[in-house]
Amino acid sequence: MADKKFKLKLPVDNEAKKVLFAEAGKEIADFLIYLLSLPVGTVARLLEKKSMVGCLGNLYQSIKERRNVYKCAYSSNSNVAENPKIVCPSCNRQMTREVPYLTASSKSVGTSTAAVGEGGFVKGVVTYVIMDNLVLKPMSTISSIALLNKFNVKDVRSLEKKVVDFGVEEGVKLLKASLECRNILTSVFLSSIESQKISS
Repeated sequence: MADKKFKLKLPVDNEAKKVLFAEAGKEIADFLIYLLSLPVGTVARLLEKKSMVGCLGNLYQSIKERRNVYKCAYSSNSNVAENPKIVCPSCNRQMTREVPYLTASSKSVGTSTAAVGEGGFVKGVVTYVIMDNLVLKPMSTISSIALLNKFNVKDVRSLEKKVVDFGVEEGVKLLKASLECRNILTSVFLSSIESQKISS
């Protein structure tokens, strides 16, 4: 998903200023489920300290600043040290060889193999409905009608269907919003939809 953009269909209630739900394909449904498997450290790295709520960013920054560890270049023991001036217990030389510190890269995102047949988490021939609070379900004609009833939509003409691009940038915004509020789709997409109207 690194460079790809997928289409997300959003029925918008202009009166209530709310994105009711989203219609999405397999790729976006897989991405949302994949968010649940991300380690907390990866979430912290993706969101960065300045865009995080709470103290998780501080903890991540503390670890990030103490990443370098060193080992002995002459001995095969597994000892490591945070200070390259520490002396190796095996050969009495300084432990100056830096050990690489690996983190989850963007290439690893979306490569999980908790597969359903064709790969990913969900089936590819189904359209999925994503609620504003990220409840995810397969979509059918009956569920569409039920959704409109749930939101007390009397006149379908009062809704505006918008299609937005969904890529890595939108995915990170969605991840951030999911840690802050319950109306995720409205929070992430409504302002950009409204700004498009003004510019057009």
